[in-house]
Amino acid sequence: MIDWQDLLTAFALYLVLEGLIPFFNPGAFRRFMQTMSDLPESTLRYVGLGSMVVGVVLLSMVR
Repeated sequence: MIDWQDLLTAFALYLVLEGLIPFFNPGAFRRFMQTMSDLPESTLRYVGLGSMVVGVVLLSMVR
C-alpha cells in the first residue's frame, strides 16, 4: 500500500533540491543545461539509468 504522505514528502523534497542550483547559481545551471542538451540521446539514457540506480540504492539503504 502506498503511503501518500511519504510520496508527497519525497516529491516536495525533490522539488526543493531541484531548485537549489538554479536559485544560487543560474549561470552555471544554464551552462549545465546547454551541455546536457548537446549530449547524444544514448548518453542521456545512461545518465538517467545511473541516476535511477543511485536513487534505488539510497532508498534501500534508508528504508
